[in-house]
Amino acid sequence: MSGRALLLLGLCLAYVPCARAVDNTPPLPDPVQQQRYLGLTHELRCMQCQNESLADSPVGLAADLRRDVRELIVAGQSDEQIRDHMVARYGEFILFRPRMNLRNLWLWAAPFVLMAVGVVIAVRVVRGRAAQVGPDDEHADPLPPES
Repeated sequence: MSGRALLLLGLCLAYVPCARAVDNTPPLPDPVQQQRYLGLTHELRCMQCQNESLADSPVGLAADLRRDVRELIVAGQSDEQIRDHMVARYGEFILFRPRMNLRNLWLWAAPFVLMAVGVVIAVRVVRGRAAQVGPDDEHADPLPPES
């Protein structure tokens, strides 16, 4: 890149707006409830953005869901009850960390099964190649005669 191109890129990056907080609601009066609120909004997925948590999403739907979480905490519901409420309303997809059950057991087991298959294949390939080569003694240099 030329110097002008780097200068232009630097100027463009200088004008990128700074990151700002998405959730502008006042904190809950109880610090324990506020921590629960922050934890839940970071582990629930925005249904519109899909790759962002509720806490990080700037869209209106996420703001509505954050408000719902806040209201459920103030109403005295537990974290599990709030998760169950959101799953009943939006499905398992709203959870960034899906629950382990029979429907998604394959999702949890797949990495271990694939790793075991890979190890078995690697061992068979190495043993097969070792059997094809044979011992290395055939190509060794003869020892010099002892004097």
